[in-house]
Amino acid sequence: MTTHNKIPATLIPGDGIGPEIVESVTEILDAVHAPFEWDKQIAGMAGVEAVKDPLPQKTIESIRRTGLALKGPLTTPVGGGFKSINVTMRQEFGLFANVRPVKTIIPGGRYDNVDLVLFRENLEGYYAAMEHYLPVGNDPHGIALASGFTSRAESRRIIKYAFDYAVKNNRKKVTVVHKANILKLLTGLFLEEGRKVAEEYKGRVEFNECIVDACAMKLVINPAQFDVIVTTNLFGDILSDLTSGLVGGLGMAPGANIGDNAAIFEAVHGSAPDIAGQGIANPLALLLAAVMMLRHVKREDLAKRIETAIDKVVVSGKARTKDLGGHATTKDFTEALKQALA
Repeated sequence: MTTHNKIPATLIPGDGIGPEIVESVTEILDAVHAPFEWDKQIAGMAGVEAVKDPLPQKTIESIRRTGLALKGPLTTPVGGGFKSINVTMRQEFGLFANVRPVKTIIPGGRYDNVDLVLFRENLEGYYAAMEHYLPVGNDPHGIALASGFTSRAESRRIIKYAFDYAVKNNRKKVTVVHKANILKLLTGLFLEEGRKVAEEYKGRVEFNECIVDACAMKLVINPAQFDVIVTTNLFGDILSDLTSGLVGGLGMAPGANIGDNAAIFEAVHGSAPDIAGQGIANPLALLLAAVMMLRHVKREDLAKRIETAIDKVVVSGKARTKDLGGHATTKDFTEALKQALA
């Protein structure tokens, strides 16, 4: 198969503003003749309404078949025993790596020239949903207990993935973030594997290690001192939102969940039901996720075309949505990008 053949991919519009931003992004992908052949499926509240399941079996089967998905934000129903849809997807498809690039797009903010990538272990830690209550006296929920775990194999896999990315993309330094001074076993094992992997890349990639709270402080003082960060599930969740804030917030934050047999690309922000249907949603985070998806299928040419259009439209201030300080509607923003691609 050549790179110009059609590539099957699952498309999940999502909830709230999801359908609006997915429509915008697919229009832009069509404008560059992206190779994706979409299999449209539902999840989130749409799945609950249709089949009483936030992650329908048909959607799972589609992703298993295509091994590739672009999804809008999903809402996990409150109550009813529903597990986080994102966590379920990661576990279902073994999506061990959460990848969050963070790069300054709009100049003139508090931080200029931020350009780093955060890798988060996606399957272990405290997010493995191993929670239960212990009774205290007459209170059956007197103590809430959570068990986290870290395996040597998964630690090595995500850390090696980050180092391989650094080599491939000419990144100079990988920082392993941990809390081994307190959680000596849970994150100590992660740090131990980080040191071992770093030895294999000695002379090619600089290695650094940093305690998570110190890392948070250093990021807000001077993010330029970081290049690639790799860390555990909980710390990665927190730091990835922090780094998004350095460049304008979650509206600028794309993400990818990568496994051996599947990859799911997403906007990491929520479904924003308060502005759904108003035509003012910012599709940029999902568009940047689609750019990551193009690179994943080795269409660097198309990824660069879209990035150039974003520079022309967003950086110049020609069209920005309200959250970026402008007045453009979602449609205005989409049309401006399409014109820049022409």
